[in-house]
Amino acid sequence: MKRETYCLLENFMLCCMEDTAHDKEHIYRVLYHALEIAKSEKNVNYDILIAACLLHDIGRKEQFENPALCHAIAGSEKAYQFLLTHGFDMFYAEQVKQCIKTHRYRKNNLPQSLEAKILFDADKLDVAGAMGIARTLLYKGIVSEPLYSLLPNGEVSTGENDITPSFFQEYKYKLENLYSNFYTEKAAAIAKERQRIAIEFYNSLYQEINSSYQNGINELNHLLEDENQCTI
Repeated sequence: MKRETYCLLENFMLCCMEDTAHDKEHIYRVLYHALEIAKSEKNVNYDILIAACLLHDIGRKEQFENPALCHAIAGSEKAYQFLLTHGFDMFYAEQVKQCIKTHRYRKNNLPQSLEAKILFDADKLDVAGAMGIARTLLYKGIVSEPLYSLLPNGEVSTGENDITPSFFQEYKYKLENLYSNFYTEKAAAIAKERQRIAIEFYNSLYQEINSSYQNGINELNHLLEDENQCTI
């Protein structure tokens, strides 16, 4: 890819990125992950791969404004029109479009081309390990969702089977289960290295919160039952 073409795509991406959890640095990390993965694969079309990586999240603004929209679908069409408008070949634009359209994990819309699979894996790597934890916490803060929720009996929920959105719910629903969903061996190996960190963080955070609740509730109940010590 010519540097001029790269700069054109990069500048368009920069104009579209407003979400701090899916910011330009996320785009660059995904691109660099993809290039690392691509070194272990054969016959990669780097022109398609680089363009798809740079533009894969340009539909985030549309989804944020209308949650009913899928940013992958919105972004794929947005990228397709941009490429055609700037004189790119229709076949090339279509290949980039398909990569973007299938980068989001959906069982009914799986990546088909090698470049699409590499983008999919590179994007998922940025949700693995410590980075995935950090980005999820950042996003939960943006949308004002809590770290955890409580069960009807007052205990801290692990997030499993929760309906109410929270960090723990997101971990159990998504983060915990992403490590077996990679297409390339390279990405799977990198993810495996990061998995331990994510597990340790979640377990440590849950134990700290749960211990605080259990000890605090027991102490509060003791004080409330003992009229001589109650300060409330």
